[in-house]
Amino acid sequence: LGPDFDRWQREGILAAEAVPTAVQPPKKLLPRRVLYPTFTVHKPKRFGPHGRMEKLDKVQRLWKDRSLTRIGPQLKGYREEELAVVPTIEAQHYRTAAESHTWRPYRDDAPVELSERGYHILDLGANRTGFLGARIECSQKTRLWFIFDEIIGNDGDVNFRRLGCANIVDYTLEPGRHAVETIEPYTMRYVKVVCLEGACTLRGLYLREYGYPEINQDTLRGAAYFHASDERLNRLFAAGLSTFRQNGLDIFMDCPSRERAGWLCDSFFTARVEHDLAARSLIERNFFENFLLPERFEHLPDGMLPMCYPADHYNGNFIPNWALWFVVQLEEYLARSGDRVMVEALRPKVMKLFDYFHRFENSDGLLEKLERWVFVEWSAANRFVQDVNYPTNMLYAAALAAAGRMYRQPQLEAKADSIREVIRRQSFDGEFFVDNAVRKDGQLAVTRNRTEVCQYFAFFFGVATPDSHPKLWARLRDQFGPDRKKTKAFAEVHMANAFVGNMLRLELLSRYGRNQQILDESIDYLLYQADRTGTLWENVTPHASCNHGFASHIVHTLYRDVLGLYRVDKVKKEVLVRFGNLQLRRCQGRIPTPDGPVELRWHKDDHRLVYRLQVPPGYRVRIDNRSGKELQCQK
Repeated sequence: LGPDFDRWQREGILAAEAVPTAVQPPKKLLPRRVLYPTFTVHKPKRFGPHGRMEKLDKVQRLWKDRSLTRIGPQLKGYREEELAVVPTIEAQHYRTAAESHTWRPYRDDAPVELSERGYHILDLGANRTGFLGARIECSQKTRLWFIFDEIIGNDGDVNFRRLGCANIVDYTLEPGRHAVETIEPYTMRYVKVVCLEGACTLRGLYLREYGYPEINQDTLRGAAYFHASDERLNRLFAAGLSTFRQNGLDIFMDCPSRERAGWLCDSFFTARVEHDLAARSLIERNFFENFLLPERFEHLPDGMLPMCYPADHYNGNFIPNWALWFVVQLEEYLARSGDRVMVEALRPKVMKLFDYFHRFENSDGLLEKLERWVFVEWSAANRFVQDVNYPTNMLYAAALAAAGRMYRQPQLEAKADSIREVIRRQSFDGEFFVDNAVRKDGQLAVTRNRTEVCQYFAFFFGVATPDSHPKLWARLRDQFGPDRKKTKAFAEVHMANAFVGNMLRLELLSRYGRNQQILDESIDYLLYQADRTGTLWENVTPHASCNHGFASHIVHTLYRDVLGLYRVDKVKKEVLVRFGNLQLRRCQGRIPTPDGPVELRWHKDDHRLVYRLQVPPGYRVRIDNRSGKELQCQK
């Protein structure tokens, strides 16, 4: 780049010779509906670690991501030989030689001096998504890399390959002053600025945020907020809020970094958070509208829904489970929005989906030998998906029942009940529900593969209840959870992961009134993530996305199970307050509705719970007191 590359932005485009106008065919644009980002500019909080980059003579194992190795008809792009520079390969020929790991506060006017092969690391203070920019002054022609990631490694370095992405922005700059900003948004907390060639001074590094508008209780009247006397819960809420904002721009994304796609299943959980934070479920409407509009989905069997859309896959791959989560979420969307028009418009797609699954039903009525990527969760459960996968069939029953209720088709509900009964007979071995059965010599043989998430599926989707399986429920309640890695209880039952087993566990604790346990386990499951990145993760470890939309569900959990706004029905205009038995002393929060905010605050002394509740005119209120204390309403 030359120093005047952006002159047109500052001074406008100079008069030039007129050329004929090229008229394009009209395009029908969908209404945006959702709010625009606020584009808040964030500066680093600290900087300091620095050193030199040393050239390696040889790289033992050169890593190439799929943007280099799989380019073709299914994955669009440029082949490696067509690229002028390949920084992901070049960067592997250097190693970091640190000279200091000491952090110090960042000042916007403080220069970061970089000589050839020097580097500095800066910390934005939290994991954020947006456009990375800076002011750069070059004394000579300079090659500059911005390397970034969501975390910093135990070695104090920034690993651009951790997420399997090309997390490098490569600039070649002529001598002079430059103001640069990326044209693509990226996700990062840490930025490693490397001067590969030349020398430069960097000032004013920033990230221009790109996400759902800021939710600020001090400046937006009626905006959502939450505050508890336990500061750890406030940190969880802030992390959940930040995670939602970065994954809820105009559709629900799985993550803003690696994929930025509208994945199903993730959306089931993220959609609940939108309902709590926004007056209307506008993002969710956009999300479902995307699936509604195409007459058919290329590269998929007739009736199947893409696992993510837009950005659907050309290679014919799909997750059959995610299409079932679509139906389960759709029923919740109807309750959240009252949008019967959308639900009816999607009826043909839902029914064609069940037509697709019908061909896989065996003589017992269970799905067997499903195609493609059968996905339960990121754990050992994904190894036990054939031939009959019982968690998938539990989800199938739930989807059938949801469709039966939505479309008033009792035969679908009856079919769901029948499937649940078959699962109880086949899968439960007297202690736990087994994950799968395999077909041997024409006979279905139940395996001994047992996972934690399978048990949660059974209870979440109505195959089991604490009344029907009291011993199993007591084990799950008391001996499973975040401490099981230490206690080794039932080590033969494979542990669940964050997505989705741990999430379903918290849902079950909520369903059965275990409020204090939810509070404690939420802290155990999530606080270390919030403290490390300010966002919540895809897995329990940071080897994948550290900013995953579904994990923002902690916002919903805190509103429902800690504050006590158990249900805010914006369609029927009803509020159910459920005060749980908590050790917490005080809590307050607000949920917006189209008619005005619902606001609750309470505090406790030794014998009383004193609360104040404000609801919009015309809203009905029901109070369910499970706190063990006398209630006193404060006007």
